[in-house]
Amino acid sequence: MATQPEKPTWTFFTNHGHVLVCLAAEPDLRTRDVAELVGITERSAQSIIADLVDAGYLTRIKVGRRNRYEVHADKPLRHSLERDHTVGELLVTLGKLPKL
Repeated sequence: MATQPEKPTWTFFTNHGHVLVCLAAEPDLRTRDVAELVGITERSAQSIIADLVDAGYLTRIKVGRRNRYEVHADKPLRHSLERDHTVGELLVTLGKLPKL
């Protein structure tokens, strides 16, 4: 029987960063799918998406009964150490957006 790899106790990105990466790669993902990919509850994913929308990093676009998300790549990273870089630069580096 195969064993599951051990889940790391910490990562280099916050859950907000993970959610943004997921939605940049697949803008049509359902909240349920985002939650599963990130390893958080659906309610947490909803809250994080709301934070990202409120802060202007995402726009939620209603398409029928589903949502589509648009990432605003020109927004600066939030921490003072990285504020001179944009979300787009990070996503390009991670291969989630084409070069700007």
